[in-house]
Amino acid sequence: MNNRGSFLSSIPPVTLNLLIINFIMWLATIALDKMGVDLFKYLGLHFWQASDFNPAQLFTYMFLHDASSITHLFFNMFSLWMFGVTLERVLGAKRYLFYYVTCGLGAALIQELTWQFTWQNTLVTALAEGNALTPDQVKAAMLNGQIPSELIDRFVNSMVTVGASGAVFGILLAFGMLFPNMQMYIIPIPVPIKAKWMVIGYGAIELFFGLHGVMSGVAHFAHLGGMIAGFFVILYWKYTGTIGKGNGFY
Repeated sequence: MNNRGSFLSSIPPVTLNLLIINFIMWLATIALDKMGVDLFKYLGLHFWQASDFNPAQLFTYMFLHDASSITHLFFNMFSLWMFGVTLERVLGAKRYLFYYVTCGLGAALIQELTWQFTWQNTLVTALAEGNALTPDQVKAAMLNGQIPSELIDRFVNSMVTVGASGAVFGILLAFGMLFPNMQMYIIPIPVPIKAKWMVIGYGAIELFFGLHGVMSGVAHFAHLGGMIAGFFVILYWKYTGTIGKGNGFY
């Protein structure tokens, strides 16, 4: 018990509370699902044109995780703990919390923008494959109003994103900008690499996966959105002298 207390007391308050809230929400998702209540429907991020959308979801979605396994939650929380502890101590609690939420909101907005440009093509592909039609036939049916509005609404409402990944990718970005030359070991790479190359590598992978539809169930552009939002926040803080100008890429 003493060892456990020492470990928890070593985690700064904002990071510790974020870890606790995410874990509690994960348990609540499992428990409520057994009672027929789908938290994703109310708190997950929906496409802004969906009937289930409400603006609060831009914030609440980042505290939900896949309830079917602990993997999604574990990797996000492990990364939050690994990099967030140092970052909170450097930025201070209030600034760190502002940064975390801003990255999460940035990820949500980029995901909304991605859906805006892709939802129709995704629907066309799904209807074509499910009804032995060509995409052109489906598009013609949509233009002629032959696709029931209920079907479209059901599809749009099925587009949901949850998870702290966008905010966590922002944390990774900040770590790479503030400690660019710190040596990091990343499995399965057998040699240490600098934090700045780790961040650039993660960003490049997410961009490639997003553009080529790799692991399509993952919101790659939301991850990039968290990094983009974080980049501009850190850049602004450096420009205004809020954080030391001596750190970072330049």
